[in-house]
Amino acid sequence: MNRKGFSISTNKKYLDVDVIHDFLNQEAYWSKGITKETVIKSIENTTLCFGVYKGEIGNEGCDQVGFARVITDLATHAYLCDVFILPDYRKLGLSKWLMDVITNHSELKEVRRFMLATNDAHSLYKKYGFNEIDKPELFMQKVGKTPFQK
Repeated sequence: MNRKGFSISTNKKYLDVDVIHDFLNQEAYWSKGITKETVIKSIENTTLCFGVYKGEIGNEGCDQVGFARVITDLATHAYLCDVFILPDYRKLGLSKWLMDVITNHSELKEVRRFMLATNDAHSLYKKYGFNEIDKPELFMQKVGKTPFQK
């Protein structure tokens, strides 16, 4: 998928793990301190990873500028996480385009429950059909301590 000099792909071979790790480790409020090994393992075990690139994928000078993962069984449940666009590429409509690509992906359109967690991007996600949980009392969580959490 191409748009205005940018590309999006779900092909993991084009992902720049260094870019992804640097952002998640240093910038993202949800994963500061995450190890590169954890990032690699999370990508390897995620059904769909979306890379956003400046330039044509596979061409010289094509740089990764964004990322998102969707953990899913492709039938009943999906969880969107690790969504980001690098600061220098924000305000170009890339996050909206990325969300459009994700929510219209052929293997995700029929998923019964599509979830995410956000601290500050509610207005973006609402545009793509995400809403607050209507019965939060139904949901539970188990949060484990990991080496990168403080």
